[in-house]
Amino acid sequence: MMNSVTDSKTAIEVRDLRSALEFLRSIPGEVVTTDVEVDPNAELSGVYRKVGAGGTCQRPTRKGPAMIFNRVKGFEGFRVAIGLMSTRQRVGHLLGCAPERLGFLLKDSVRNPIQPVIVGPEKAQCQEVVHYATDPDFDLRTLLPAPTNTPEDAGPYITMGMCYASDIETGESDITIHRLCVQSKDELSMWLTPGRHIDAFRMKAEAAGKPLPISISIGVDPAIEIAACFEPPTTPLGFDELSIAGALRGRPVELAPCLTIRERAIAHAEVVIEGELLPNVRVREDQNTNTGKAMPEFPGYTGEAKEALPVIKVRAVTHRRNPILQTTVGPSEEHVNMAGIPTEASILDMVGRAMPGRLQNVFAHSSGGGKFLAVMQFRKASPVDEGRQRQAALLAFSSFPELKHVILVDEDVDIFDTDDVLWAMQTRYQGDVSTVFIPGVRCHPLDPSQTPEFSPSIPQPGVSCKTIFDCTVPFHLKAHFERSKFMEVDVSRFLPDFA
Repeated sequence: MMNSVTDSKTAIEVRDLRSALEFLRSIPGEVVTTDVEVDPNAELSGVYRKVGAGGTCQRPTRKGPAMIFNRVKGFEGFRVAIGLMSTRQRVGHLLGCAPERLGFLLKDSVRNPIQPVIVGPEKAQCQEVVHYATDPDFDLRTLLPAPTNTPEDAGPYITMGMCYASDIETGESDITIHRLCVQSKDELSMWLTPGRHIDAFRMKAEAAGKPLPISISIGVDPAIEIAACFEPPTTPLGFDELSIAGALRGRPVELAPCLTIRERAIAHAEVVIEGELLPNVRVREDQNTNTGKAMPEFPGYTGEAKEALPVIKVRAVTHRRNPILQTTVGPSEEHVNMAGIPTEASILDMVGRAMPGRLQNVFAHSSGGGKFLAVMQFRKASPVDEGRQRQAALLAFSSFPELKHVILVDEDVDIFDTDDVLWAMQTRYQGDVSTVFIPGVRCHPLDPSQTPEFSPSIPQPGVSCKTIFDCTVPFHLKAHFERSKFMEVDVSRFLPDFA
């Protein structure tokens, strides 16, 4: 039965990565493939930067199709897929929703969760082939074609791993995506941004002197990947984001018990890494390269290698036959969509509950990687609404703590058209009266401008001055700011093929 949250044949057709790719192949221009052998060491990501990465990547780049590399140097039998969600339009196709309504779809899905279910071995497609870490020839570096995004990277990275773990006391589970660097034949380093739920599980297990079992599912239904990017307060500790993916598809996500640890993995995943986060064990992220660099991150810069990261000891790798490893480029538009659309949903939900009918839509803008900048379309219906637009911006900062800037615009501005947003800033904004500064607030640690060296108002790295740019017209002046009205015409009379 179709879930009321989405009304599209996509909800039926897409069940895993393979069906998602098959669905996209039915839409012209959404997927390209190559049989030319590619080196996963920097070359693969270098190719996709020009084909379709977009986002905050170094120019030249563009929004383009997803891409499948059928031959990967040194990894016979593996294919690599990249950029599945690197355009908002493609996310709309995959979730059966108009691109501009995706935030609303995700908001409704949070409110209508469908919990995951556990299935038996007969449905565990992810375990068709099994490699145990105890096997003498087991080596992550030769088993999985994890790309190195640039020549400076600390090593090969798993960038699209759905990390699933559970609280050792309550049994509550969480799924998130983290930076995972291959450190040795059976070890991964894991960078956990402060506040993530799996880090809370890890710290509790470590305090008890216990390892934390963790599964990493790679290559899954895109609905799971985007649901995994929700953050508190929308999804508080104990909220399993897999239930959001269930709501998006109108059916529960299927989990399979792991073979070597007491945890579950996504049954239809292309690849699963089973392991344990070891207590009181740390590793320097760039121990194998000594570059001081980690990998390209969503702001468009290469992150600094961390001095002491938790370690995952790998117990096994399982995968489907003829597996597809899914990856992404950190600063790409794919990150914008995965992180940004849940951000939009969180803002729509909180502001909508506080002041129904006023916030028309939100766009977590590409320039902020889906995290730093939100453009909010606000409707003032009466004189008493003046000032409420700024209250809405304050609520947005509360609903997504990593948000740095908010641009407020009126309902006649297209928030998805940057030219239109900047037009509003040029004609409806005066810096001295339209700007609100909120200094000394914690933001996201990957913003390189958040240092005392950059601004004397910043006491320590990671603290920022959050800013509201109010580009809305004061209500009493609305009549003076009406846009020129053109005649409505049927262009197809003149250009039959015009779309």
